[in-house]
Amino acid sequence: MRQLIAGNWKMHCLAAEAVALAQGIAAGASGIGAELLVCPTALHVAAVAQALQGSNVAVGGQDCHQAKQGAHTGDIGGPMLRDAGASWVILGHSERRQNHGETDELVREKTLAAVEAGLTPIVCVGETADQRAGGQETETVGWQLAGSLPKPFTGVVAYEPVWAIGTGKTATEQDVATMHAFIREELVRQFGDAGQIIRILYGGSVKAANAASLMAVPNVGGALVGGASLNAEEFLAIARAARAG
Repeated sequence: MRQLIAGNWKMHCLAAEAVALAQGIAAGASGIGAELLVCPTALHVAAVAQALQGSNVAVGGQDCHQAKQGAHTGDIGGPMLRDAGASWVILGHSERRQNHGETDELVREKTLAAVEAGLTPIVCVGETADQRAGGQETETVGWQLAGSLPKPFTGVVAYEPVWAIGTGKTATEQDVATMHAFIREELVRQFGDAGQIIRILYGGSVKAANAASLMAVPNVGGALVGGASLNAEEFLAIARAARAG
């Protein structure tokens, strides 16, 4: 299966900047074997989707509400994202869990809503520095997987060590191998044979300089890229380091 390289633009870019970034990525995407995805802020999904029409770069959202519509000021429903041109959505990112108090149960509800809306969910799991220091990394991620993923699950999982997001720190290849192997075991335990083919992305200070070594680790099905996805050349360099099959 092709590796997926997903760019999480977070709360960056004005409209013109988002369109220019998308166009820059699309212009260099020809011949890249990996699957490419960019996730701008919801405000710019439609403009970015239009800019990427006819390219091999997909568009996703960064979150969606568990309800289709309703009295939920400031939120956006899965059908709205789909209508704007998104085909993917990131859910349960550590920044949502920490800054907005999102629980595993809520992430699960959002995942169900995303699938119902025709979106492919990327469900994020990962431990904090304190949890890792306390030897609780597998326990933490195991509970997140059990609580956040509905049955059946047809999306993607992203492992993001929280201590490596935006800090410049990167998990070692052995750290990544150990955690991805554990996640694979958990997916198989929860979903049987279907757990063997669920892609597991690595996210946490992925850059062009370390992409090739990270993408070569067993059970790594791609990358969830943060800051480096805001530069078209850097993002494309990461994509070129990915496996095409």
